[in-house]
Amino acid sequence: MAHKVFPYLLRHLKVERVNQVWATISTYIPMEKGFMYLTAIIDLHSRYVVNWFISNSMDAKWVIEVMQEAIDEYSPPEIVNTDQGSQYTSEEFVSVVLKEPQRTKLSMDGKGRATDNAFIESLWKSIKYEKIYLSPPIDRVDLYQKVAEYFDYYNCQRQHWIKHLGFVSNGSLIDSYQHFFVNSKRKKK
Repeated sequence: MAHKVFPYLLRHLKVERVNQVWATISTYIPMEKGFMYLTAIIDLHSRYVVNWFISNSMDAKWVIEVMQEAIDEYSPPEIVNTDQGSQYTSEEFVSVVLKEPQRTKLSMDGKGRATDNAFIESLWKSIKYEKIYLSPPIDRVDLYQKVAEYFDYYNCQRQHWIKHLGFVSNGSLIDSYQHFFVNSKRKKK
């Protein structure tokens, strides 16, 4: 039985605020012996990596866990954009994203259209070329440490081009990001 594919909702959408759109896909990370999978969620407005996880499989349970943790920690976004991988089209993942009362919409890239998820594809290129390829991890623990270090740098220090702001460091956006999430957590209580 084929999984349901959702329409791409980001075409012509102006992303103007934090938590409007999250993007998530998985990539493989080469190591000295073998490889692991890295899944991350990025906020498209701030380029903030909301959550991430490393796994030795592409099983849906890992992406579900990453998404649920992010929603629990911050609050659900308006839209989640993914690719059409089986882990993202699984009933379990779809139910986590679409569950009531959060009213999140699910958007999926067109088949073979990596440019639909350009921001997270750019994140993969950045972590691989700026961290992983320079010093390939020897095992899962080493990989976890390298990814944690990189995402801390990426979220707090690395400069990003944001169309309406120019080059900014995420550190300057984190205050507004944290302010948003602190306020949204207060509303939940």
